[in-house]
Amino acid sequence: MINLLPPDIKEGYHYGRRNRILRRWVFAVSLGLLGALLLTVGGAIFLRISTNNYAKQSAAIQARLDEQKIDTVQKQVTTISNNLKLTVQVLSKEILFSELLKRLGSATPSNVILTNLAISQTQGAIDITAQTASYQAATQLQVNLADPANQIFSKADIVSIVCSGNTGNPAYPCTATYRALFATNNPFLFINDGKKVTP
Repeated sequence: MINLLPPDIKEGYHYGRRNRILRRWVFAVSLGLLGALLLTVGGAIFLRISTNNYAKQSAAIQARLDEQKIDTVQKQVTTISNNLKLTVQVLSKEILFSELLKRLGSATPSNVILTNLAISQTQGAIDITAQTASYQAATQLQVNLADPANQIFSKADIVSIVCSGNTGNPAYPCTATYRALFATNNPFLFINDGKKVTP
């Protein structure tokens, strides 16, 4: 088909078609920008609402924790734990004298009588006082106390031996004092790291 329209009209139609295409593109881009703007605003509103909700939940949880006095309970638990540790420490230094006396009786020579047992200020030690029939009996008691086979003491030292006859018992004229250090694995503590030995 031959277009016999004048060039001015032809050019007008041509620009009219271009304008229509441009209008479509402008409309499409405007719709896209409007959609992006709506998404941005909607996202910001959603984030603000979520933040407010989480803040309210956090405040409610904190209020419940405050009502339950968690800090007070934690302090009480810490106090009980510390008291338990202290009790264990005290018990670990306690001596079962009934068991100790049995062992000491078997380690004591026949010509020696024990007169006193006292916890020494030295940690893990005991002071022993005995009346003996002779100086030799006093030294024999020290040897028996220090004997590792008894599993009583790791070390026993003679503090003094006095044979003056002023003991009030003529059969035992000597008075001897010893300081003995408990063996590491002795069976006479309530709590002991070592294995308990059956007496």
